[in-house]
Amino acid sequence: MNLMDINNIKALVQEFDTSTLSKLKITSDTFSIELEKNIGTVAAPVMMAAPMAVAAPITLDSPAVNVPVVGDAILSPMVGTFYSSPSPDSAAFVKVGDRVKKGQVVAILEAMKIMNELEAEFDCEILEILKSDGQAVEYDMPLYSVKKL
Repeated sequence: MNLMDINNIKALVQEFDTSTLSKLKITSDTFSIELEKNIGTVAAPVMMAAPMAVAAPITLDSPAVNVPVVGDAILSPMVGTFYSSPSPDSAAFVKVGDRVKKGQVVAILEAMKIMNELEAEFDCEILEILKSDGQAVEYDMPLYSVKKL
């Protein structure tokens, strides 16, 4: 594989997503891609760019980006777009004050046109929703401020 265009990358991600592999890394002189499934949280590929193509962190004008999280939080396991409900006309998965059980879906993260359900990793109560629909999120970015139960 000398050249990876967007169609090849999409096909690779789709094939990886349906495979039983949990990690895949391909490196050449001009291209590098690493895919990883975070089994149990979000069954989704995580794509990392080659070191020479690393972008600066995303900065957004939303005040929620710089809100310090005190206590526990549900973090984004990947780079993508945050959605609080399964569709624009549906109710949000969770709202402030909700008690969430481990494994309950709390959001959808879209990455490379793939919708990935984000499940709570522990029982908790939602204290604050830190992101809004359609907002770009980064790896390990707090999405919800929570209190563990």
